[in-house]
Amino acid sequence: MKKLMLVWMVLGLLMLTACTSYDKYGYMPDAYYENIDKDQETYAEIVENPFIRTSDLAVSTFSTDVDTASYTNVRRMLNEGRLPNKDAVRIEEMINYFNYDLAAPEDGDAIHVITELSKAPWNAEHQLFMVGLKAKEVVFEETEGMNLVFLVDVSGSMGSADKLPLLKEALYILIDQLREDDRISIVTYASGVSVLLDGGEGGNTREIKNAIRKLTAGGSTSGSGGIQKAYQIAEKHFIEGGNNRIILASDGDFNVGISNVDDLKEFIEDKRQTGVFLSVLGFGTGNLRDDVMETLANHGNGVYFYIDSLKEAEKVFIHQLGASMVTVAKDVKLQIEFNPAHVYAYRLLGYENRVLQYDDFENDVKDAGDMGSGNTVIAFYEIIPATSDEEVNQITFPAVEELRYTGENYLDEFSIISVRYKEPHEEVSRLIETKTYVSDFTLTPSLNFRFASSVVEFGLLLRDSSYKGNASYDQVISRAMIAVGTDPYGYRTEFIELVRLAQDYSLED
Repeated sequence: MKKLMLVWMVLGLLMLTACTSYDKYGYMPDAYYENIDKDQETYAEIVENPFIRTSDLAVSTFSTDVDTASYTNVRRMLNEGRLPNKDAVRIEEMINYFNYDLAAPEDGDAIHVITELSKAPWNAEHQLFMVGLKAKEVVFEETEGMNLVFLVDVSGSMGSADKLPLLKEALYILIDQLREDDRISIVTYASGVSVLLDGGEGGNTREIKNAIRKLTAGGSTSGSGGIQKAYQIAEKHFIEGGNNRIILASDGDFNVGISNVDDLKEFIEDKRQTGVFLSVLGFGTGNLRDDVMETLANHGNGVYFYIDSLKEAEKVFIHQLGASMVTVAKDVKLQIEFNPAHVYAYRLLGYENRVLQYDDFENDVKDAGDMGSGNTVIAFYEIIPATSDEEVNQITFPAVEELRYTGENYLDEFSIISVRYKEPHEEVSRLIETKTYVSDFTLTPSLNFRFASSVVEFGLLLRDSSYKGNASYDQVISRAMIAVGTDPYGYRTEFIELVRLAQDYSLED
């Protein structure tokens, strides 16, 4: 009998190893994806921002976005051997996947603003205006404790190697980063709701590992009360001044006790007022609900990550733990007024679902994106200069008063940038303003500009954008190779390899 049990144990270990046999880069082997149905994945339609004439509306307002899920999801599709769904390509998330060498804020501000102005690589008649934000860095070890509640989907669909097994590997990575003052809880939902760990102490790794080992997939998804239980436990172990966060991990099944997505959004919005935020980890392929995942993270003052590999788990839970877990500025909004003396029309690249109304900027009740320790946010505007004879369709907007520029004053200025943000535990926003000048234009932009603009151009190609102009894969590769710079984890080098893959697939179509 003992021999029989030993045989079954060995077979079980072999099966587990087979399920999690990642390649040398930490990704699923190509053969794994061959029989997966990709048609069940859902994405919100992206309607690209148009060019807007400064005579129609000289001010652009939007919320920051530090999500990175789109880039890793696109990477997953390319590694599967296909071009991505164009609505999976959110350009802002692709840009902001990478770190950029931007100057840190000074004088007590939480955010520093950096700008550059150069030629648009895909349209020689246009200019490209980069706005970068750098959040202050805090020493993670010196921050208040983390109270993390993982709400884990353990339904039958989570059993494949790129889902629950990968999540378990990610959690093992996280354990080594926890401190004595940190608390971690694990709530599961499937046929019912279970609490595997209730406020485990960060230093008690044996208890946490035992709870992780108990995570197994099986059954239908009808986790009534799962989301309520997760918030109940988060509030039970609330750390004043700390990072109190629920992390929902799923492949897209959100039967967590509130089945209607609008009701779930409203519930999460109400709960964020208590200081408990919600982030989302997406896993797997086949039934990914990308549209819902992004929406829930946005409404929960959290971040949406898509974990496609062990390497990505390391990025989130080791290299960027402070940025992903420690908020230093919340409800961050940008408002940029362009000088019509120099700008005929402008177009914000990406951030389509982050565009705000003009009046939202000074409205402290209006929610916006948050920035974590050391986060960088990059945004680009494509500019049609005032000297151009290009025609842009008129768009009607509500009138805006108290503009700075008339087209005949401040002729040395290109724009004025205003940033509003709140300290993590405050409800009244602070204002930062900075001006840019026509003389800032350069034909030799920084490596930051060159690499980030190559990511934008790649996004335009993947989306087959009507604004892609003369964009080309060769051009993206050439500019990115020049701008790789210091690349300690190989993310930029990997980007170039992905562009080459996309180029090959595009030639096959």
